Amino acid sequence: MSGKADPRSAGERTTSRARLDRGRGALGPALELVHTGRAPTRAVLTAELGVTRATAGAVAAELEALGLIRVDARPGAAAGSQGRPSHRLELAEEGPVALAAQVHADGFRAALVGLGGRIVATTPGCETVDADPAKVLATVVDAGAELLRATGRRCVGAGLAVPSAVTEPEGLALNPLHIAWPVGAPVQKVFAERVRAAGITGPAFAANDVNLAALAEHRHGAGRGARDLLCVATGHRGVGGALVLDGRLHTGSSGLALEVGHLTVNPEGRPCHCGSHGCLDVEADPLALLTTAGREPGPEGSLLQQANELVREEYADPVVRAATEALIDRLGLGLAGLVNILNPDRIILGGLHRTLLDTDPDRLRAVVADRSLWGRSGGVPILACTLDHNSLVGAAELAWQPVLDDPLGALSRV
Repeated sequence: MSGKADPRSAGERTTSRARLDRGRGALGPALELVHTGRAPTRAVLTAELGVTRATAGAVAAELEALGLIRVDARPGAAAGSQGRPSHRLELAEEGPVALAAQVHADGFRAALVGLGGRIVATTPGCETVDADPAKVLATVVDAGAELLRATGRRCVGAGLAVPSAVTEPEGLALNPLHIAWPVGAPVQKVFAERVRAAGITGPAFAANDVNLAALAEHRHGAGRGARDLLCVATGHRGVGGALVLDGRLHTGSSGLALEVGHLTVNPEGRPCHCGSHGCLDVEADPLALLTTAGREPGPEGSLLQQANELVREEYADPVVRAATEALIDRLGLGLAGLVNILNPDRIILGGLHRTLLDTDPDRLRAVVADRSLWGRSGGVPILACTLDHNSLVGAAELAWQPVLDDPLGALSRV
């Protein structure tokens, strides 16, 4: 308590409390609107929530008191606009953060991510992934804890992105093929234990990295505004997919939906870890590009980096061009099959697939349109992911979700 007297009359204080009580249920929706950039002003917030200006003001003030947003004290109208100027709403720059961690075939890193998907700080990426998930997760959590100590930020929770299907609600990594972890490793349990041992408050979650990339892109990147968003990406090894429906990840009955890497796109192709041949997983990832181009993976840089550099720097080489076109065609076949099944209103591509799209967008879009019923009817927009470290941002979204659902309740527990 500050000890300062409230200058308002008893009636004014009662009215203010009543407005806030009516708007408490709108705290979460209001925070999500600001978090995703859909409510830049209090006037927009009022319209989106469908409440009175007074109630919207009370909700915004409460979120500001919680240290989550900042309300511009001097409202101003944009140039050329008419009507009453509105208070701008911004995310608090020094507000709480979520601890995000990502593990992939070529390393791991930790980051602190604020509301709005803003990365506040990151650790240097480590390049060696131990076969024991407990060792890796202990190292990445300790690195994240050091970031929290260095920045002095309040932490709302932690999220982990892994290159494997992750069961719900158990949090088991069912197919961490490219990082040599045991099948069924209890990554969420181990991660949560390491988070608690490091003295970090808040809940801890784990999920598939492409699922989390899709969630981040839907809220803050190339997927904004899409209703049915399909994301397909290849990072360091393999191919993953994710679907966002009406703003929520579609993970299936137990978290295992959209294993798109095991669509067959080349029946006479390479053997896949799943037992089949010619799956997208082994026909359209960075290793596939290097192999098709006759290049041995080098010791310097990740496979993703090497594949991206090959396309960007040596595309004029006929062998590299032919290899790139072969991967574009395989990717297009896989996307066409997914379009036929899912009928998304937007597709976003990440990792090497983003580079393939940038290199020859007309070829990829033509393959998808030619092989898909819905593509022929007008085409599905195919865009590149736009966020750096989108899996890390998505991992943070896991930790932020309880706060978005119930700001008062979640922050009282951390």
